[in-house]
Amino acid sequence: MPLSLRRGAVTRVVDDLHCEVDGVATVVYPRVTGAVEVGDEVVVNVQARELGLGSGGFDVVYANLTRGLGLEVEEHAHVMVLPYTPLQHAVRHVEEDDPLAESLDGMPVVCCSLHSQVAPVCAALAGLRVAYVQVAGGALPLELSDTVRALRERGLVELAVAAGPCVGAVQAVNVYSALAWCKARGADVAVCALGPGIVGTGTSLGHGGVSAAQAVNAAAALGGRPVLAPRVSGGDARARHRGLSHHTETVLQLCLEEPLVPERAADNWRAACDGLPLAHMERGPDDDPEFFAWAFAAGALARDLVA
Repeated sequence: MPLSLRRGAVTRVVDDLHCEVDGVATVVYPRVTGAVEVGDEVVVNVQARELGLGSGGFDVVYANLTRGLGLEVEEHAHVMVLPYTPLQHAVRHVEEDDPLAESLDGMPVVCCSLHSQVAPVCAALAGLRVAYVQVAGGALPLELSDTVRALRERGLVELAVAAGPCVGAVQAVNVYSALAWCKARGADVAVCALGPGIVGTGTSLGHGGVSAAQAVNAAAALGGRPVLAPRVSGGDARARHRGLSHHTETVLQLCLEEPLVPERAADNWRAACDGLPLAHMERGPDDDPEFFAWAFAAGALARDLVA
């Protein structure tokens, strides 16, 4: 299906990431299209909203015709993100500037198959230097995550890096180099997860959660200790996701080395998660406590592994 593009005018600027175009809530990425101001003429990609794609069904500014043309390239950047697409642009990558660790040397790496697991996992790691690595399978822009923003404000995440096709203010070529960069920067533990939203087809392999298996394999190959956050639900209406989700079963089948998995849900997660954005498929902690309790347990397991 071709792009669904519409012209419009910015009618409100909410913050650096959010605006309204002709009164419709719209996301804007200033590093790609330039910042927007009220009155700017913009081109908006409206396809996801018109298709009603749930959490990802919002408009996105595609181009700012008023002030976003002819933006300067980041100095010394030459590695393209979103390559060979109409949005390709050069971004400086961490591998070009900073040393990478040769080994993770036993660093725990918690691998999540849903972005909504990140908050409870990180809550269990309070007091440690936590690095967040965003991998493919959901939203590509790291800055879209309200959860990561809240975790950084609370001091529960110190480093955040976008890996592979994901894009962000801090960028790595792939999950291997991202983890090695985090280790070199002094991280005690890394948390890998896909961005908000998830690609799903209803099949055993065709979903974004398989990126957790790739993160497990990368962590193991680099000498880390992978921990898998299991997706468990008591509130999901779909049988394939009730109890232990088929997503987690598939991830375990794809792992080349068996990751550590918590043996039971945590019972002390609520107080630690107080005030954090907890939501999974529009269900909160009271609607689906098992989901958050098992994710917190994965973080607690990783915490016990920190030397």
